[in-house]
Amino acid sequence: MKKMKLVMVGNGMAGVRTLEELLKIAPDLYEITVFGAEPHPNYNRILLSPVLAGEQTLDEIVLNPLSWYAEHGITLHLGKKVTDVDRRKRVVTAEDGTQAEYDRLLICTGSNPFILPIPGKDLDGVIAYRDIHDTNTMIEAAARYRHAVVIGGGLLGLEAANGLMLRGMQTSVVHVMPWLMERQLDDVAAGLLQASLESRGLKFLMGAQTQALIGDKHGRVMAIQFKDGTELPADLVVMAAGIRPNTALAIRIGLNCGKDNRGGIVVDDTMQTATDPRIYSVGECAAHRGTVYGLVAPLFEQGKVCATHLAQFGIGRYQGSLTSTKLKVTGIDLFSAGNFMGKASGRPEDAACEEIVMSDPYGGVYKKLIIKDDKLVGACMYGDTVDGSWYFKLLREGRKVHDIRDKLMFGESNIGDVGHEGHSRAATLLDSDEVCGCNGVTKGTICKAIKEKGLFTIEEVKKHTKASASCGSCTGLVEQLLMFTAGGDYSKAPTKKAMCACTDASHQDVREAIRKEHLLTIADVYQTMAWRTPNGCASCRPAVNYYLISSWPKEAKDDPQSHFINERSHANIQKDGSYSVIPRMWGGTTNSSELRRIADVVDKYAIPTVKVTGGQRIDLLGVKKEDLPAVWKDLGMPSGHAYGKTLRTVKTCVGSEWCRFGTQDSTALGIELERVLWRMYAPHKVKLAVSGCPRNCAESGIKDVGVIGVDSGWEIYVGGNGGIKTDVAQFLVKLKTAAEVIEYAGAFLQLYREEGWYLERTVHYISRVGLDHVKAQILNDAPGRRALFDKLMFSLDGEPDPWFEFEKAGVDARQFEPVGAV
Repeated sequence: MKKMKLVMVGNGMAGVRTLEELLKIAPDLYEITVFGAEPHPNYNRILLSPVLAGEQTLDEIVLNPLSWYAEHGITLHLGKKVTDVDRRKRVVTAEDGTQAEYDRLLICTGSNPFILPIPGKDLDGVIAYRDIHDTNTMIEAAARYRHAVVIGGGLLGLEAANGLMLRGMQTSVVHVMPWLMERQLDDVAAGLLQASLESRGLKFLMGAQTQALIGDKHGRVMAIQFKDGTELPADLVVMAAGIRPNTALAIRIGLNCGKDNRGGIVVDDTMQTATDPRIYSVGECAAHRGTVYGLVAPLFEQGKVCATHLAQFGIGRYQGSLTSTKLKVTGIDLFSAGNFMGKASGRPEDAACEEIVMSDPYGGVYKKLIIKDDKLVGACMYGDTVDGSWYFKLLREGRKVHDIRDKLMFGESNIGDVGHEGHSRAATLLDSDEVCGCNGVTKGTICKAIKEKGLFTIEEVKKHTKASASCGSCTGLVEQLLMFTAGGDYSKAPTKKAMCACTDASHQDVREAIRKEHLLTIADVYQTMAWRTPNGCASCRPAVNYYLISSWPKEAKDDPQSHFINERSHANIQKDGSYSVIPRMWGGTTNSSELRRIADVVDKYAIPTVKVTGGQRIDLLGVKKEDLPAVWKDLGMPSGHAYGKTLRTVKTCVGSEWCRFGTQDSTALGIELERVLWRMYAPHKVKLAVSGCPRNCAESGIKDVGVIGVDSGWEIYVGGNGGIKTDVAQFLVKLKTAAEVIEYAGAFLQLYREEGWYLERTVHYISRVGLDHVKAQILNDAPGRRALFDKLMFSLDGEPDPWFEFEKAGVDARQFEPVGAV
């Protein structure tokens, strides 16, 4: 039987969920083609905020990797925007000319951000916040600029502002309404939210009306101007003032998009368009009974209904959704659902609403329940939201509440004989109770998967049930179900996460296999461990390569092509395609000869920017790739390894040699440490510092290894991090001599090299294995400590400087040839 052809325009969450549901019930009915305007597979747009805040990575929010499309025989066109549909010939055409025929067409074009129609809206540095590109733009801006302004104090605007603040920007939120999130919160809850965010460092301009954006002479935004004439500095402006259905394609091909084409694509209860029975639509571009939904739960409900009709089952009707809201800002709990305003809405139909309110501003807790006709019709909570899902269930069921009204405010635990005892809430849920509202997953479905498939981690539950895979608000309850169902102490359960989509093996699995089987090449690893992808991918190849050379130094051969581009070029690539060169300065020291050579190189190669780095070195920014070998040669200084997963710097203060407060010679020890360790590769970048006295001018307390001089010797601290989230290093040991410091520090770093997972900083390594484990290996086992140090010295002996020993370091000199050279 010849398959029908289904084409989907849009590769977002709603559309791909529809395909997932369709493949479950009719896997062989269609040849499926998907067009995505973005160059990425389907990812969780809801979790862009944690990515911006530095809490997750882009890889971690991918929902359907490229392998998923291949496994299901889906033809995927990424980075191709559909510009036309010939409804008579049933042909879809992308802007690059790619075409696909269809029997059924599914339009999932999502929404567009609303950009205020004001002067300056097209300046550089003025962006919306909708996708990965916007998120990366903000991350890059946070690294270069100081002042950020977010226009819009709604859900998305606050998440963007919080992320930019955590990235180090001074961030202000401009909101034209009298209180934040006015569509989801009342004024009391919004006031508590604003106070909490202000305590974190955010600034708010409430009731402010933006008049224009002002640019500098280079065409980049520099300030925001208000209608009262005042201005606010702004190096980055994020428009988060709402969204509009993306109906440009639908309008172009003649689909009904409401009065004057100002609404979404009009669909019926089967998600079929009102204009063409062969065309369906789900998501933020679709208007059902006059409503366009922007939250994920109703969109997934639409997708499930649409799939049954695409599968020709002729069942299922979408009748609209009751929605709830949760803010994705770490440490802030708020929840709202239904008619949370009650009488305050001012609508005649709400005059009969009753309110039950509990408010504790000092404790940061606020609850308001709205009752009408003996039913709970709305809820608004701040601070204590543990019963949010229960209230939401009461709203949807329309249950009469007269018998529990006196206990309603105190939550589910006070109804009947149920009490909070650890994770008892999960235990008392019915199997039919919904745990994940976004994906409609019940307790029974989760528990069944845990038992039958032997699940033991949140990641496994997400993979098999999709519970907690969207907004993440049910993650705590899913963890409770894991404890309740799987048994044991879940908090201490080992987390096993596959390295990437090429394998089910974890980083630890790979490390152990390499040691146990004495594997020496990437091909050996892939063959022995039955890798799904013969050549691996950009995620696993660098990791496997590092594990090989760190496990079997001098035996396993480094594969230069399995390094990131910075490490292949041995310089840091910049946003404009040029490179940054940082020569090594031992302990931050230099001399007149080196400075003259640096100045001559800057002049000779017209290097536009010279900057002193935070690691006490000089950075030459804007070097052309073809000039790199000549620049290195003329500098005549060792590579600073500022581009790799290596030892970066050993920062020092002047110490007792010059400082009147110094108790130890920190400069001499720092230089010696750096000379011993400077060619060391590691799971991630490594930074050291040596301070000559407890005043700690070299900031030793936030380094991977920090050394502080005291009257009787030296103190060593490990696991510090001065990045997005500052982590203070933990005390390891106090020593008397510089030689001991070098041995202990080297042994710790070798332990990290042997046990750390690729791209895992020392702070996260210690958090995973425990400081007691580190102390047992370094402090309590002297022969083992010496063996670790000796292994490190063996590994580093003879390691080449990639700036001057091309052949030995495996540097491909062809990459430096000018483009177009013969």
